[in-house]
Amino acid sequence: MTSVNLIRLFDFYLVSMFLLSTLRRLGQYRAVGALMMSAPGRWPRLLQEMRKHRAIFFTWTTLRPAALALALSVVNMLAARVIWPHADLTLADLLHHWYYLPAIIMTLCPMLGIDIYFLVRVGRVDRVETAKYLDQAEHWLTSWKAPVVRFLTLGYVDPRRMVSEEVRNAMTALSDLMNRNFYWMSLQVGMRVIFGLALWSAWAIFVGPHQAV
Repeated sequence: MTSVNLIRLFDFYLVSMFLLSTLRRLGQYRAVGALMMSAPGRWPRLLQEMRKHRAIFFTWTTLRPAALALALSVVNMLAARVIWPHADLTLADLLHHWYYLPAIIMTLCPMLGIDIYFLVRVGRVDRVETAKYLDQAEHWLTSWKAPVVRFLTLGYVDPRRMVSEEVRNAMTALSDLMNRNFYWMSLQVGMRVIFGLALWSAWAIFVGPHQAV
């Protein structure tokens, strides 16, 4: 065990966490994918309403955390695959320079804690329940009942306007949720990069000069 290359082990860890996270969220992806595939034929008017408010969702504030997460991933990949592909750091090296171990442990523990938390905590998308609410919204947008209700209430109750407002509120809430998710994603990737840099620093300081010779 003491002869294992920790940098290559870290590469394996990153790939494994990506695959495990994807497998854990396959149910989410299937549910959302099925709803998206059904939307054009089943909820066409509702999609039109959603397009009116798409500016709420597709903003730089929403996309910025994802861009940061991608940038951090690219930096880590370049460090591992391009800049120092020959680096070899073992546990024996770290034990020999034991005074550097606190830096490794202090970056390892937060990374593992966040990764395990998001691996265990996976939200669930209720496809049936969501489809039921979407059907109700589509009904009020297309049914003759909506203008009748508006006429009888002298415009005080406008089902179609209410649906539009609910769509706007739902997309605003979704945007906020995505912002929070991408923030934590950025933190997750950031902790991985910090731990990776700690490994690379240990190699560069204690092992790299000897390997270069």
